[in-house]
Amino acid sequence: MFGVTAGAAAAAALAAGAAPAAATPGRRTTDPKATPLTADQAWRTLVAGNDRFVAGRQKHPHESLEWRESLVQGQHPFAVILSCADSRVSPELVFDEGLGDLFVIRAAGEVLDTAVVGSIEYAVEHLSVPLIVVVGHQSCGAVSAAVDLVQHDAELSGDIATLVRAIEPAVRATPANPDPAAFLAACVAEQARRAGKYLLERSNIISDAVAHHGVKVVSATYELETGKVTRL
Repeated sequence: MFGVTAGAAAAAALAAGAAPAAATPGRRTTDPKATPLTADQAWRTLVAGNDRFVAGRQKHPHESLEWRESLVQGQHPFAVILSCADSRVSPELVFDEGLGDLFVIRAAGEVLDTAVVGSIEYAVEHLSVPLIVVVGHQSCGAVSAAVDLVQHDAELSGDIATLVRAIEPAVRATPANPDPAAFLAACVAEQARRAGKYLLERSNIISDAVAHHGVKVVSATYELETGKVTRL
């Protein structure tokens, strides 16, 4: 999608487990001539898949032997999903997608570090993915820990402290609410929004793709009880 050196492209491809062949963004078929999805089309595809998941009418696409074999020569995901590492939030299931459809990065609390940002940059620059979705979720433990840190000066140890402190600004930016569940939900939404915004501020690759190449960044939240993803 954008200019890169051959060495950098090959190194990134090997790191991500992808073939260094040219990518067609959002290809929904094995036909190499298929028209790639735009960011808006990619979002509508995710919404349709989530609607199926919520209703319990999943199609479980792209799980066949033939489809798996078609991906050997390269990947063509149509969306990047940055979601929490929580075991209850699996993007391929939540959006009813299959092998090769989504480029998924998972980190507790959607915290952005160098590896996370670099992975998203790879998907945008080398795989031409048109859509980035940051998904927070109901009852996020990482965000809850940040709330405890702010409200009760909770003690943290190890690298967990680094993780939780990265979420602390989102908690401090969230208006107070006497309802603990409502406040936590607002903090989760704020963290997802801030992660999406910070991606643009931190990465020239991503901000350039948004400004000049039709890429979009969307923040959303996921409800554990209903399975519904809501755009913020």
